[in-house]
Amino acid sequence: MTNRFIFLKTEVPRPKSREIAARKEQYVSEALKTLAPFFVAEGKGALVRDVDGNQFIDFTGGWGCLIVGHTPDRVVEAIRDQAARFTHTDFTAIPYEPFVTLAERLAKLAPGNSPKQVAFFNSGAEAVENAVKISRNYTKRGGIVVFENAFHGRTLLTMTMTHKARPYKAGFGPFASDIYRLPLPNPYRNNMRIKDFERLLISVVAPEDVAAVVIEPLQGEGGFVVPTDGFLEYLREFTLKHGIVFVADEIQCGYGRTGKFFAIEHYGVEPDLITIGKSMAAGLPLSAVIGKKVIYDTVPGGAIGGTYVGNPIACRAGIEVLNIIEKERLVDRAVAIGEIIRERFRQMGEKYSIIGDVRGLGAMIAMELVEDSASKEPASKECSAIVQECLRNGLIIPSAGIYGNVLRMLVAATITDDQLNEGLDVLDAAIAKVTQADV
Repeated sequence: MTNRFIFLKTEVPRPKSREIAARKEQYVSEALKTLAPFFVAEGKGALVRDVDGNQFIDFTGGWGCLIVGHTPDRVVEAIRDQAARFTHTDFTAIPYEPFVTLAERLAKLAPGNSPKQVAFFNSGAEAVENAVKISRNYTKRGGIVVFENAFHGRTLLTMTMTHKARPYKAGFGPFASDIYRLPLPNPYRNNMRIKDFERLLISVVAPEDVAAVVIEPLQGEGGFVVPTDGFLEYLREFTLKHGIVFVADEIQCGYGRTGKFFAIEHYGVEPDLITIGKSMAAGLPLSAVIGKKVIYDTVPGGAIGGTYVGNPIACRAGIEVLNIIEKERLVDRAVAIGEIIRERFRQMGEKYSIIGDVRGLGAMIAMELVEDSASKEPASKECSAIVQECLRNGLIIPSAGIYGNVLRMLVAATITDDQLNEGLDVLDAAIAKVTQADV
């Protein structure tokens, strides 16, 4: 295998990274575990270089924050320009135009014909928290319905809404009240019928007590699970029938990654609220709740917000991210990337029995690893070993799933075909080595 983009001087990590790692062990909480054993010095597009001069292909995209890649020139220039003007006022103290401009563009991009408004926050968890607040205020109800495998954040409320116990919930209780978790119709893992949803919900909470149903149109941390065909359309009808707010959590799956700007667009559904974050500002802290104006009109002044929300530098970056997505047609590019990944994963699936399922939308594709196809026992240890083998050979790739047995693709939509295929070559070789497949 010939590498054009990966460059490794010697075994990773090298001396400078090891020296910083020693300081990290002394001064940084051990709870902040890292995937890569080295420290980054610079990044551009889909490539990162560490402090020792090694170069890697990055399939993590900052956990899905870099749809436009590392340090895009337009974003860097916007940040520099805005920082020279003013860095902060708090929009609710002294407002500024970039906040309004970005809100306007996002409201116009949101699916459906209903007038939309936008509120900005700092993180995905904040956006979800506020979507819940807005829903409860609007409906005057308390119940929140979420799903198996969901990830919504790590605050008290969003940690409760998140499914995976370790490392996100174990030891951090007691949890928030009035959160109800139901199975998600999953074509690979269960045979739940769509029509069983209402029966299951009524067994745990009365629909008239439910403020919102919060769902990822394509689950992220949960393993890139695509709900069974027809379920999201059914869910929209169900929530309308019972006066429940439909919240699409697009923190990870939004911003073009699935081949539509919003993943919910694949289903022809207009949510009441959409939460977005991650890729909004190329890694700067920015998130939002896009919602129907009729819902936002019920929220009292000062009830939502925060000191740093919609920071002017992040808003300027966010405007340029949208410009790049539109100018470079990155939504279409995500479709093309997905076709390459899916075909390569299909080829790997023919060689390696450990690959139980390949799924996703657009460039948001994953493979689920299993011990055997009959039992579908999660191959968690093998998945971890494959990630480590990739790291040793110049590819940074994230895992996911409730059992840690899913390899997910969060590549920048600016990645080139050659870079993508070189990274997939490393993955292919890693699976062969870990499984000792004779190919």
